Amino acid sequence: MSDDILEKKNLIKFALAETMREHRGSKSLFKFSSENDIPMSVVSEAERGLKDPQLTTIFKIAEAYSLPVAVFVQEIAAKLPPNFSMIDK
Repeated sequence: MSDDILEKKNLIKFALAETMREHRGSKSLFKFSSENDIPMSVVSEAERGLKDPQLTTIFKIAEAYSLPVAVFVQEIAAKLPPNFSMIDK
């Protein structure tokens, strides 16, 4: 995988991490994970920008925040650079 693609993936992971931390607020990782049946390791790694969760997990996380998945993804996308694209054209 090229360095450019890795950099872009990292930008997405960090935008996801920031969005997740904002929505979880002061609730502990343990409580959030337990209440929503999401492994604590998945939440922890995603919130630190280390994990690129599966799409099904993104749906579950959005639901845990009482957000439509489209809104959750829009919030993540809003944290990316202007004109961000995974595909070089």
